[in-house]
Amino acid sequence: MAAYAVVVRDGQFLLARSPGPGGVPEWVLPGGGMEHGEDPHDTVRREVEEETGYLVEVTGLLGVHSLRRTFPGRLGRGVDHHGLRLVYEGRITGGELRDEIGGTTELAAWQPLDAVPGLVRVPLVDIALRLWRERPADGRVETAGG
Repeated sequence: MAAYAVVVRDGQFLLARSPGPGGVPEWVLPGGGMEHGEDPHDTVRREVEEETGYLVEVTGLLGVHSLRRTFPGRLGRGVDHHGLRLVYEGRITGGELRDEIGGTTELAAWQPLDAVPGLVRVPLVDIALRLWRERPADGRVETAGG
């Protein structure tokens, strides 16, 4: 389980950059895994602050994305992984933009919405933007492979 935030302000989209697989940096949504017993609403607020320095108010639940993959495991057996990702909308209420230190991301930045298609990014960025733009009543957008 993980919780992520879509934060858009003045045509800019708040993103974080991760080193990515093989060292190729990729843009990700601020957010991440829930701690045991943590409410996802608290998770997204904590993660956004850790990764960007901003305090956010959660203004709505945009949707849920479910993803199932098989990863290579020990002794040639695949590991069946099911990820459930809650995507919230957030609004900055305080703090200052800064990069995360000692975490999973290396840079936090505002990106123009129209520049996002040209960025190296994880698929969840596009899924979250579709949820934000389309606001489907069922909180779900169809995606390839999940």
